[in-house]
Amino acid sequence: MTVSKIDLLNKQFSRRMFGYSRMEVDQFMLELAEVLGDAADSQKDMRKKIKRLERSVKEYRQRDEMLRDTLMSTQKMVDDLKVTASKEAQFIIDEARSKADVTVQKGHNRLAQVHEEIETLKRQRIQFEIQLKGLLKSHLEMLEMSDPEREKVEGLESKLKYLKKVD
Repeated sequence: MTVSKIDLLNKQFSRRMFGYSRMEVDQFMLELAEVLGDAADSQKDMRKKIKRLERSVKEYRQRDEMLRDTLMSTQKMVDDLKVTASKEAQFIIDEARSKADVTVQKGHNRLAQVHEEIETLKRQRIQFEIQLKGLLKSHLEMLEMSDPEREKVEGLESKLKYLKKVD
């Protein structure tokens, strides 16, 4: 049973000879005591519940603060890792470019060397062709010459060979 403030103010007891009916007043007092006891118990339970909830809120706030701190430190670590990874990547790229430049330079140097060798071989071939033509021409002339002239040319050729060997 619940009794409100209005119920208390409007409560009227029947009158008897020496005042109010004792039984009604006692009955009403019992009802009020029960209502006040229930209200006090309810208030006590509510205060306990409020304290428990305040402890929970405090604990949740501490957890929230700890999570925020953890999140911030994790974010800082992630940012640091990104910076470190970016620096490492740039270092690897720079190193790869440097190696590539060295390799390309070696390739260019080798290509220039091969071109020089080709040019040298071409000059040697031209000299060989000229010498071969000269030799063939002199042999053809010897074949066409008479014997005494041939002996004279052979003598000159042997002297020429001797001079070439001395050089």
